[in-house]
Amino acid sequence: MCRLYGLQATHPTRSACELLDAQNAMIQQSREDARGLSNPHGWGMGQVTDGTTSCFRQVKPASESESYREKALQTEGTTVLAHVRRATVGDPSHANTHPFRHGPALLIHNGHVPAFDAVRPHLLGRLSDERARYVRGTTDSEHVLALLLQLRDEAPGARLHAVTRAALQQVQSWVAAEAPDAEPAPTDADTQALSHDELENILALNLLWTDGTTLAGSRLNRTLWTLDRPAVRACPLCGEEHAAPPEAEDYRATVFASERITDEDWTEVPNGSVFSTSDNATLHLESLTST
Repeated sequence: MCRLYGLQATHPTRSACELLDAQNAMIQQSREDARGLSNPHGWGMGQVTDGTTSCFRQVKPASESESYREKALQTEGTTVLAHVRRATVGDPSHANTHPFRHGPALLIHNGHVPAFDAVRPHLLGRLSDERARYVRGTTDSEHVLALLLQLRDEAPGARLHAVTRAALQQVQSWVAAEAPDAEPAPTDADTQALSHDELENILALNLLWTDGTTLAGSRLNRTLWTLDRPAVRACPLCGEEHAAPPEAEDYRATVFASERITDEDWTEVPNGSVFSTSDNATLHLESLTST
């Protein structure tokens, strides 16, 4: 099922406290999340700094990894992504560990594509040979990244939330065709309370991804929260400022997470939404069904 963290900021920003020390830090969610489940099947962090994308992935649990703390302390970027995995589609392996990287692009995913073995040929058939060659693992997540980048290639001027909407709608149509008993639309059910078997039949695509320039994503049938930070602040955990913009420049950051990580004023992202961040890191959010 997995847990996600993402940040988009106007200036390079450190995320170590949210990954390590906050009230509900990502390392804690690796041990036990709000559902009472562990996310032990690997972890990864990615960042974009000065136009350069990098990421690190490891298959062992974040809560048991010395490298997790080391990498968290080093993580700083205008875009930051972090992920702890509970495997659904695809075995626990390095190739199946998030974030997935295709060139400058990164993606992390929480959710599940029902009947993926049947959906996969449709998805691969939609890709160019070049995009298909990028797919190295067996997860539904990495295949969705390839689809997103294919659609962006075909509409290079489109905002990333529009690209995200097109990808989700395409996956919804394939799931509807191949799994008639599945639920591809946003559901009113409390997915936190559903059993594993019940979740298997619900399309869930909570995505955070970047093309190397800005952050975009979606909420579909899993929990997702967002937080606006309109200025640099002293962190209540470490007492330090996590960014240092020039005095004359305004700072802003938008943060996303599967669960509220800190005691700040988080807002729930509406189910059935797509979104992207602008150049000044403000959130632009639309319905998945908008045209």
